[in-house]
Amino acid sequence: MSVTPEFTRAELMIAAAASAWRDDGEVLATGIGTGPRLAAGLARLTHNPGLMLTDGEAYLVETPVPLGPREAGYKVRASGWMTYSRVFDSLWGGRRHALVMPTQIDRFGQANISRLGGTPARPKTQLLGARGFPGNSIHHANSFFVPAHSARAFVSGEVDMVCSAGYNPARRIEGMRSFVDLRVIVTDLCVMDFTGPDHAIRVRSLHPGVTLEQVQAATGFALANAAGETLPETASPTAEELRLIAQLDPHNLRAAIVRGNPSGRA
Repeated sequence: MSVTPEFTRAELMIAAAASAWRDDGEVLATGIGTGPRLAAGLARLTHNPGLMLTDGEAYLVETPVPLGPREAGYKVRASGWMTYSRVFDSLWGGRRHALVMPTQIDRFGQANISRLGGTPARPKTQLLGARGFPGNSIHHANSFFVPAHSARAFVSGEVDMVCSAGYNPARRIEGMRSFVDLRVIVTDLCVMDFTGPDHAIRVRSLHPGVTLEQVQAATGFALANAAGETLPETASPTAEELRLIAQLDPHNLRAAIVRGNPSGRA
């Protein structure tokens, strides 16, 4: 009987996030951040060989590009240019699924990467700014990757600044489609989705050793899980998935995804 090798919580999250693209077919996978980028590459090499990837710059690549400094002689296997305009041609037509890392998420799936507290003119903490989040959140699928699940990330009420659209009925324009397609949220505690009533966020699976009560205590709004509901454990990464993750991340940048780089079994 084979035994799954030891794995970290970050590797568990990467493997779980890779499954988000399993049934997407030929779409552009955009992973923003170390974990999402590794998850997109892993998805291409395992679940979905039709997935399209870029090198993080301007090439459409045939093989996922490893993170960090590249070995001498390494050449990107590119099949063409993937310019900014081509990226938007893909996403406006619904042919992209992005995995992004917001600072805040609310119960409607609205996300914030711009500021914390204060006002738009005088924020308490200035972050990146809205950047591409508004346009990148509509017309195509989006999922979230959150390495530190807490009530500061999953806030009560509305996020401090709405940078990407969600399912908030108060912000929809009557008579128009919302163009919102939110899929999954992978955190260091669990995997969640938007399959509750009116797209409410619910827990889909719990990471090893984590209880639903712990997840709820770390979430600023009520999760759409029934009382006493039994949830599956998030699947452990296979030995092959761990090998591929190491291949995609030869400098072990993934060790910094979750604070302290804890074991995935804890």
